[in-house]
Amino acid sequence: MGKDSSEGEDKAVCKPDIFLSRFRASLERESRDQLLHRGHRCRVQDTVYWKAMEAKLAVPWCLVLASLFGALITVTSAEKLQLVYQWSQLRSSDRNNASQNVLFSANAVPSDEDTFNAYGNLPMGVTHHKGFLYVTIPRRRPGIPATLNVIDMSRNPSVNEPTLEPYPNTLVNSLRNDLAADPKRIISVYRTQVDRCDRLWFVDTGYLEYPGGAGRQVQRPALWIIDLTIHRSVRRFEIPAEMVEFGYGIPNIEVDVDEADCGRAYAYIPDYEWRLLYVYGLSEGRMWRFKHNYFSFEPRYGDFNIAEQQFTWYDGIFSVAVGGRWQNSDSTERTVYLHAMASVSEIAVSNRVLQNETLALLGNGAYGREFHHLGARGPNAQSSSHAYDPKTGVLFYAEINRNAVGCWNTKKHFTPENHGIVHLDNEEMIYPADLRIDSNGDLWVISNRLPIWIYSELNRTDVNYRIWRQSASRAIAGTICA
Repeated sequence: MGKDSSEGEDKAVCKPDIFLSRFRASLERESRDQLLHRGHRCRVQDTVYWKAMEAKLAVPWCLVLASLFGALITVTSAEKLQLVYQWSQLRSSDRNNASQNVLFSANAVPSDEDTFNAYGNLPMGVTHHKGFLYVTIPRRRPGIPATLNVIDMSRNPSVNEPTLEPYPNTLVNSLRNDLAADPKRIISVYRTQVDRCDRLWFVDTGYLEYPGGAGRQVQRPALWIIDLTIHRSVRRFEIPAEMVEFGYGIPNIEVDVDEADCGRAYAYIPDYEWRLLYVYGLSEGRMWRFKHNYFSFEPRYGDFNIAEQQFTWYDGIFSVAVGGRWQNSDSTERTVYLHAMASVSEIAVSNRVLQNETLALLGNGAYGREFHHLGARGPNAQSSSHAYDPKTGVLFYAEINRNAVGCWNTKKHFTPENHGIVHLDNEEMIYPADLRIDSNGDLWVISNRLPIWIYSELNRTDVNYRIWRQSASRAIAGTICA
């Protein structure tokens, strides 16, 4: 009885006229971001009434709120991320089952592979480059035909269930029948990045992350670089055993390329399991590593509550983002931002430090003070991936505990008050797993409901996987990050 009454009151509050009158006074004690998010949640909860209000006023909901806040919000504020693609589940091209949608190309499942496992194919990473989306599916279950895939957007105009094609081809993505090591094949990839020189970078963990003790390290984790103009690998570098024993803790990659020389490039590779940061120099052809207390998780931020799934993670350093000029100087030195997953803190270091192999070999005593703790983003702001947009100077966060995309303008002090949210959706953006910014300044996000997939069970008829897009400048308009 009490529960029903409470729910009824919540719905009443979400009627647009009641919302506008009740929260008019809240302007004095709540930030504009908070009020926008409150309005967005109400709109999701009571879509019919809000659409009626929009139709009546002939303006979108964000401008309805703008009329309440006056000059505090510009007319371009709160432009949500746009849905580009969505799936309920990824399916195989089984022509014997007419009820199945063809989402993988016909040659994606070799005859010698395990039976296709629809539920096990959980997309994790997304990177956009010149009309193509590179989507990763790490091998965390058997029955995955390709861990690295591509979507040709010109051939997939519909938002629903676009076709995934193994990239660069089926053979490279195939496992050997005896699961023997093969340097010409890719085992499992989590996330990718494309640099300004049309090269796709990623780490093959080499690890089959199967449950129930069935996991195994098939081959050494390796850094791959594929030239997208010829669709061929131009570099494969096995991570030395003295660097790391197993590859399953390597979830991400960030590439730092010299503005004038494609040959001078560095990959920053975080390892959340061993709390290490590996650096690979392309021209040097070598790898070195850094170790620091800041790479660890923060115990009080290890508890997560996502989509009614409560759990504890201990993930250390998880994401790295190359930012603007180091301390706003005129030099080419740049700031590198990094953070752990089970944390709300952000760390900054100069890229000159990370590119110094000699300094890395000297140990923490030589470089420890070069890493700077910027501060905390605020409660529940744990993040998977983050990325920097050079045009706006804004750092964007995929905030998994809030089902949101957060932001911080790097020209402002790093405080919770200077962090905003550009998109929040507790229904459709459950667990934003990856976030990238392309060369056009567009923000790309993939959400996949990972905690439900791990700790409960996905509803196979619901839309579970989504890819979003918005220009960085429009995403921050009207927020504290503008």
